[in-house]
Amino acid sequence: MVKYTAQPTSGTSALGVSRPASAAVNTQSRTTGRLLFVDNIRILLTILVLLHHLMIIYAGSGSWGLYEEGRQDTISGVIGTWFCAVNQAYFMGLFLLISAYFVPGSYDRKGAGRFLKDRLIRLGIPLAVYSWIIDPLSRYAIAHLAGKALPWTGYLPGKQEAVIGAGPLWFVEVLLIFSSVYVLWRLVAYPRKSALSAETPFPTNGAIALFALATGIAAFLVRLWHPVGWSFGLLNLQFPFFVQYIALFVVGLIAYRRNWLLRLPEATGRFWLRTAIILVLLFVPLALAGGALETDEPFRGGWHWQALAYACWESFLCLGMCIGLTYLFCRYGDRQGKLARFLSPNSYAAYVIHGPVITATALAMRDLALHPLLKFALAVLVALPLSFGLSSLIRKLPYVARVL
Repeated sequence: MVKYTAQPTSGTSALGVSRPASAAVNTQSRTTGRLLFVDNIRILLTILVLLHHLMIIYAGSGSWGLYEEGRQDTISGVIGTWFCAVNQAYFMGLFLLISAYFVPGSYDRKGAGRFLKDRLIRLGIPLAVYSWIIDPLSRYAIAHLAGKALPWTGYLPGKQEAVIGAGPLWFVEVLLIFSSVYVLWRLVAYPRKSALSAETPFPTNGAIALFALATGIAAFLVRLWHPVGWSFGLLNLQFPFFVQYIALFVVGLIAYRRNWLLRLPEATGRFWLRTAIILVLLFVPLALAGGALETDEPFRGGWHWQALAYACWESFLCLGMCIGLTYLFCRYGDRQGKLARFLSPNSYAAYVIHGPVITATALAMRDLALHPLLKFALAVLVALPLSFGLSSLIRKLPYVARVL
């Protein structure tokens, strides 16, 4: 089965779904309103990242560099790989899409200098602190607890791990890089004015399918040289997935200008949600037909039909989940209760700190004689509230809320 090197591892609820509001209302919501359904999607994606990495620890469905149980049976391997493959297909791409959606408006309001300064504070500081302080200290502490007698210099950045972008913070690194490229593009293309907004109808199903096919084929071609699992070590960037990441970041920028999140037709949302569900179910037959129980190498890349099928499956599932979840949350999840109002402001900090938290949780439970999937479930019950609870406490420290 295909395994993954962990990198991971915000109107009314019907606004823009069954009957789009007027252009004036849509523009107001797009530029100044709080999109609660997008906040709720972010909460879901943050939780999925945490679950994804815990599943890797217990099911062996990838590589989690801090600590792994190293125990795997067939059932755990199949369920873990299925869960992680579905997540990997879309969740970081959707994270980038909704992050990019708010970039143009922020740039328009602040200008290049203030926008870049804000990005450096919100992204650069957590990236540096985690990569150069938290991650090395965590690795040293975990090695000590696990009884590994390794020199502390082995945990300095650049020795065993990335110089920057260690662990899940690769995503923050990518977002900072993409945002900087956007600033350069705006300075060249629109040096004295804002980029023009022009609302247009949501793309047709045919156009979306062609886009998914094109990105799938492009990913297949990239994986001829850099198969799934390959990483540019200095920056901890997995280029096999970058076709999707770049494409969805650009889509997010365009979606803001054309107000697509608030103009998603109900029929389109339903169609791609159904498509995503079917593709999730097709993963197991595809894996079995390709011989994944014996080896997953043909799926990772190269001139293999499995690599092409997997890249296209991933691309279509990504678009299906991005559109389907947007439809679901816009229609049914555009409100927040007490729990969501607590989770939403703490999601970013929880993402930043969850690596050491879930690893410490797994280490504390390592002597429990339970099936890996049962230990996974128990670890979720501990690590999930712990991550968000610690995030809330950390954000109360002086100046931290400005960053996280």
